[in-house]
Amino acid sequence: MKEQDCLRRFLFEELGVRGEWVRLEKSWQDTKQHQQLTTEVQEQLGQAMAASVLLSATIKFDGSLILQAQGSGALKALVAQSTHDKKIRGLARSQGDEAKGTLSEMMGDGRLVITVEPKQGKPYQGVVALTGSQLADTISSYFLQSEQLQTQVWLFANETHAAGLFLQELPTQKSYEIDWERISTLANTVTKDEMLTLDSEEILYRLFNEEKVRLFKAEPIVFECGCTSAKIETTLVSLGKKELDAILQEKGSIEVDCQFCGKQYSFDKVDVAGLLSEQTVENDSTTRH
Repeated sequence: MKEQDCLRRFLFEELGVRGEWVRLEKSWQDTKQHQQLTTEVQEQLGQAMAASVLLSATIKFDGSLILQAQGSGALKALVAQSTHDKKIRGLARSQGDEAKGTLSEMMGDGRLVITVEPKQGKPYQGVVALTGSQLADTISSYFLQSEQLQTQVWLFANETHAAGLFLQELPTQKSYEIDWERISTLANTVTKDEMLTLDSEEILYRLFNEEKVRLFKAEPIVFECGCTSAKIETTLVSLGKKELDAILQEKGSIEVDCQFCGKQYSFDKVDVAGLLSEQTVENDSTTRH
């Protein structure tokens, strides 16, 4: 049975290098099923989804990691989110069929924002300009700038699968430059077809059969949006009574579609009045204290 929707970490036991492999199938298809995306944009979003899982696995935390690429071109934004327990969601925003070519050609001048939102404590963020032609180039550059660690990433996607490979030198063993060069050179021979079809053990054997590699157990990945009525209600209340009344006056009700999962939320005049009255009660209670 083929490995799908999982991440596997691995370690070169005699070298100062660690790695990760990921492949998405159902979780990738669930992510994009409510979005009308061209083949070219699908490929870029799939790469971003694989990247978000790889990056979230590099840190120990409870919460989520959000990868967001923003640009001035036909492809306006890619958003990919992965939680510590490998629940993912993502979306892409582009101008019709105009987005074509490499990521740099689609986005033009842009930046990559990586945000870590722990359940406890404050979120923190890293920002780097989009460099090279592919998302993998920018991520490799980000790690070199932020952590001063040699890092290389390979990302691939099509309409049915998304996959990624991550290699990084260990921070305590930076003297292994020759080892790093050899391992990264071997990894550079991997192909898109191999990454999208071969299991982790097959990939590692194909690339590193002369090395001692310890492969850790698979970590399952699923699509989960996480949107709720409560979150939508909070957003609506933040708009204020004047704007909500204007929408109700024009349309009779407020319809909200979740961009990630396609779920529809509907609020009529009675619903909105109830939300606003609850907010008023909460504000009065806060004022008394």
